Amino acid sequence: MLWGGRFKSSINELAMKFSSSLDVDIRLIEEDIQGSIAHVTMLAAVGILTESESKTIRDGLSSVLTEYQSGSWKPTADLYEDVHSAVETRLTELVGSVAGKLHTGRSRNDQVATDVRLWMRKVAAEMIRLNEDWQKSLLKKAESHQNTLMPGYTHLQRGQPISLAYHLLAFAEMAERDINRWKAAQNAVSLSPLGAGALAGSTLPLDRNLTAKLLGFEGPTANALDTVSDRDFMLDALHAVSTGMIHLSRQAEELVLWSTKEWNFIRLADEVTTGSSLMPQKKNPDMAELIRGKSGRTTGNHVAFLTMMKALPLSYNRDLQEDKRLLFDSIDTYSDCLQLMTMMIDGMEVKTDRFLDDLKHDFSLATDLADWLVVQGMPFREAHHLVGKVVQWCEENGKTLPELTSTDLGQISSSFSDSAVSVLNPLTCLANKKTIGSPNPELVAGQIQNWKNRLKM
Repeated sequence: MLWGGRFKSSINELAMKFSSSLDVDIRLIEEDIQGSIAHVTMLAAVGILTESESKTIRDGLSSVLTEYQSGSWKPTADLYEDVHSAVETRLTELVGSVAGKLHTGRSRNDQVATDVRLWMRKVAAEMIRLNEDWQKSLLKKAESHQNTLMPGYTHLQRGQPISLAYHLLAFAEMAERDINRWKAAQNAVSLSPLGAGALAGSTLPLDRNLTAKLLGFEGPTANALDTVSDRDFMLDALHAVSTGMIHLSRQAEELVLWSTKEWNFIRLADEVTTGSSLMPQKKNPDMAELIRGKSGRTTGNHVAFLTMMKALPLSYNRDLQEDKRLLFDSIDTYSDCLQLMTMMIDGMEVKTDRFLDDLKHDFSLATDLADWLVVQGMPFREAHHLVGKVVQWCEENGKTLPELTSTDLGQISSSFSDSAVSVLNPLTCLANKKTIGSPNPELVAGQIQNWKNRLKM
């Protein structure tokens, strides 16, 4: 233990194992060394270390990282409490007692806060990239299926005809909101905690502006007490993960449904499906089901983190050691799910004519017929009621809306003229849409082009 000078005996073996976070925070080793190099550079700049001492420590830190990355040095939890103590112990072995000056004016509290912010900055950029990859896969598939008709649903009941392209663009919108959340997460880590100390700064003349600049931050944080216990930026990231996973789960659910014999709309690629241990004929959408299931895991991590934070007094408390385990697990899960969803969209085969016959034999154009009556001057409530009567007549006479003739409509009500049947064609109904955001093919094509421009495709 590096920090045991006031104790008479060593920590209990079980307590050491219980309290060690090395297995989790070792992934911060690059950020930890990056922050340490900035710190000793600053210490030399303000005259606390000589340039020679600073260079010795910086070179030693670089050697520690090289050893770790090459596998020649493998720190273990039975020897080290965390990544910070592991790095400093190894540094001491490499450069001697001058390593003891590394921690001058610094606490593990501001050290870990700096490490995680550096890591989050990198991760947020990666999550933006993966969401854009998902968007690109959606756009490519949408561009190929602008004329593929399918039912649009509410309550899992058929509502109105749409195109597959239009449906996929809805998920591109979700992904864009996810991207905006990650941009906000980037902004949340724009200030540097380094130099905040344990909770109240330092009596040493530390230059926090310099370390902030060296590490690419916009500047230092304003209140040390808040800084070392602030985990809002991690909660922001967990919120972004939770919401993003819900979006992925919703699409996963649809892929599961669409790939069933009952829906019979898509075929998922072999690379993202599995067989059954008993039934040879099965092709299971396991990756989609796992994404759907793992959304519960990331939501659970988010709730666990909130619960951990809800009653912590200022400033730092050891409870916060649990933060990274939850964050890392959620980020890793989300990253995998984004990549797998992109693979599923890229590889899925669509049965383009699957719903043509269905749409000719159902009642999904009822709203279009009601809108036709509204254009003739009828109040919508009356039009809604009258079209309900039309549907009732069709059910009693074994017909569907596209099968109606002008004579049939005339028998039902004198409010219908011969032109009413023109809106009951599923092949042309989308072109009748007039509002922005509708599945009008011209509007959808325009949206696809806008997305392609946005994503530089």
